[in-house]
Amino acid sequence: MPELPQHTPEVTWAQRSSASDPERNYLYVNIKAADVPRSDAKLDITAKNVTFSGPSRKGVTYKVSLDLYAEIEPENSKVNHSDRDVELVLRKKELKEEYWPRLLEIAQKVHFLKTDFDKWVDEDEQDEAPEDDYANNFGGFDPNDQGGLGNIDFSKLGGLPGAGGLGGDLGGEGDEEDEEEMPALEESGDKAGEKSSKIQEVS
Repeated sequence: MPELPQHTPEVTWAQRSSASDPERNYLYVNIKAADVPRSDAKLDITAKNVTFSGPSRKGVTYKVSLDLYAEIEPENSKVNHSDRDVELVLRKKELKEEYWPRLLEIAQKVHFLKTDFDKWVDEDEQDEAPEDDYANNFGGFDPNDQGGLGNIDFSKLGGLPGAGGLGGDLGGEGDEEDEEEMPALEESGDKAGEKSSKIQEVS
């Protein structure tokens, strides 16, 4: 079988921050890799990197690697893989009121990143924003589990209150103005020496 051409999927993101509540101190990252069988998808999350790859029934292999601006907690992160995309809720390690200035370690604009304006809330408006409990039904990321994402009940996944449901448009269609405002993202490989928490999805 010939090797499929490689394609970088679109990535959208938003965030919340808190100096006291870990549950409200996270990144929301959506990797728009459609029609990738769970049995063939690979997700690698470390404290400073997220890497996803998998062959799509559309005839391409999706692959993206993200070096993050600061550390996250892989063991407290959440994952939902559907036929349309891979949704991640990544808990920031440092409790802090201020937002991350960007998603990635290096400030460089790339073509595949868009801000998820359906879920974005300005830093100074977080207290007035609805409670973000939609991720409670996502499957947890277990660093010791090499066999899958756990038992995820996809029927329980609801929308983010006041920001549109997960079944709607998650920012995949953005204009040039949106792209100018987006934080930077750089594709790169895993950093040497980092302890990796790997997971391979199973159907």
